[in-house]
Amino acid sequence: MNLHEYQAKEIFERYGLPVSKRSLIKSESEIDDAINQIDFSNGCVAKVQAHTGGRGKVGGVKLCKNKADIEAFVNQWLGKNIITIQTDELGLPVQTISLEELTDIEKELYMSFVVDRDEKCVSMIVSEAGGMNIEEVAEKTPEKILKGKLNHEYIIEDQDIIKLSNSLGFNQAQHEQFKNIVDGCSKLFKDLDLSLLEINPLVVKVDGNLHCLDAKINIDENALYRQTELEAMRDASQEDEREYEAKLNDLSYVALDGNIGCMVNGAGLAMGTMDTIKLYKGEPANFLDVGGTATKERVSAAFKLILSDANVKGILVNIFGGIVRCDLIAQGIIDAIKEISVEVPIVVRLQGNMSEEGKLLLNDSGMNVIGEDSLQEASKRIVELVK
Repeated sequence: MNLHEYQAKEIFERYGLPVSKRSLIKSESEIDDAINQIDFSNGCVAKVQAHTGGRGKVGGVKLCKNKADIEAFVNQWLGKNIITIQTDELGLPVQTISLEELTDIEKELYMSFVVDRDEKCVSMIVSEAGGMNIEEVAEKTPEKILKGKLNHEYIIEDQDIIKLSNSLGFNQAQHEQFKNIVDGCSKLFKDLDLSLLEINPLVVKVDGNLHCLDAKINIDENALYRQTELEAMRDASQEDEREYEAKLNDLSYVALDGNIGCMVNGAGLAMGTMDTIKLYKGEPANFLDVGGTATKERVSAAFKLILSDANVKGILVNIFGGIVRCDLIAQGIIDAIKEISVEVPIVVRLQGNMSEEGKLLLNDSGMNVIGEDSLQEASKRIVELVK
């Protein structure tokens, strides 16, 4: 789960990390109040708040010298969608604009904490190439990427911090600030169950002090049950509507570009199902896993979710009954079809626990559902029907 930049900076402040003073605008009537909350003597920086990078490259970040500049920026963006290289063609809605006090920048750096699966730890990454696409820096100038590892207590050893500090050219005062920022970020990462914390750029100001000019936080969704405050900060408007609806029903759903809806139980089975559809020259429209303990209510919700995608021209249901009962899956399919007008072909493959009872339910339902016993035949059949 992602947070907006202004939300991340609110959290940064709690952990003693240096960030710019800011105010928020959620309607045109709030402009005057927002200006009065910050030092506007030399202007400010207006920032679109949306869950995407690259905002500045499309005009979503602007230096405003007077109130007229802010009004123009608010009129341009508030209530509109921002489209960047990280969004789809529809972009993301802009419901909040942040005004930040100006920062006199001498140098821009990069800093992040990330779950490092190769090293089996949390790693801290720093670079002198701040403000840039870090993936591009890593590819073209890998020598500019420096790394430190957090131990099992989420602490970076002092000698490693000194090494990174020296590599970035910090003096003694800056080193102490750097250490404080590292310690604060490490504690924040652990306390809030993060999967990513990024500061790009971390800047050296003209007065020599370090400052977090940007803030990005990603929370591990598997830990949200113990991060209720963070979950309350979730902005569903920034997420795919169907994927968000899936989360509310304890479903794993990822929208894809094809036209064959897939409903399975288990991530491995989902991957195998999509691969087999591709083998027969079909294109999956989604990855949807109803889980190993699926109920008929969850299956019904999953079916409705698939059919909410206008691109879906056919549905393949592939269920292996281990813990889950195939007859409950079948009843969920029947309930969903009764509730929704279904005009696309449906192919169902049930194997395992109560699969014969499930097939009998489908056969006696009087509905236009095609049953197959093998994944290959089921995938081949739905591809043919869709074509």
